[in-house]
Amino acid sequence: MIPIFIGYDPREAVAYHVCCNSIVRQVSQPVSLNPLALRNLGFYVEQHTDGSNHFIYSRFLVPHLTGYRGWAIFMDGDMLLRDDITKLWEMRDPSKAVMVVKHDYQTRMTEKYLGSKNENYPRKNWSSVVLWNCEHPANRALTPEFVQTATGAQLHRFTWIPDEQIGELPIEWNWLPDEFGANPDAKLLHYTLGTPCFHEFATVPMADEWHRERMLMDYSIQRT
Repeated sequence: MIPIFIGYDPREAVAYHVCCNSIVRQVSQPVSLNPLALRNLGFYVEQHTDGSNHFIYSRFLVPHLTGYRGWAIFMDGDMLLRDDITKLWEMRDPSKAVMVVKHDYQTRMTEKYLGSKNENYPRKNWSSVVLWNCEHPANRALTPEFVQTATGAQLHRFTWIPDEQIGELPIEWNWLPDEFGANPDAKLLHYTLGTPCFHEFATVPMADEWHRERMLMDYSIQRT
């Protein structure tokens, strides 16, 4: 069973469900899909005020939620799988505390969906897809109390982990079509500026794939 934690924001609930559907349609082994929704995390009180979505900090609770055992995947809700997520799972390296796509880019927009600020900062988007080695000793630092009080810079830059213990994933597993353009080889699309459910992002590169997945998610066979 592959445990997958997916960011859930009620302001774009459809994004979560489309993401889940894209996983289920293509995965070749059992998965557990777990929404990271703040109302379900009674032990955690969100104290940060600088977040553009509801799961911007709760993602760092994944090791705690697994009891600091095994591995897990975290991914933002504004994503779409184009391939079997088992292939991502098979990239686990036990010598690493986390594995991420190490983006290095400057955003083309200073504002993203719903008017949120979109600033450049070191290691931007590294934390949007994470293969978590939940039992790695370094991740014991991620208690709910630490996540509640740590700064965004501390968390999103993985400052509690030595650099050599941050493994690297291929960029195709966190491709940003609205920043980088279309990529037919992408395995995972991340609509980081805004999911195509928002009108102003409905026609970004590769948005047609998201709209198709939304129709598949909403599908039910009918009796003729």
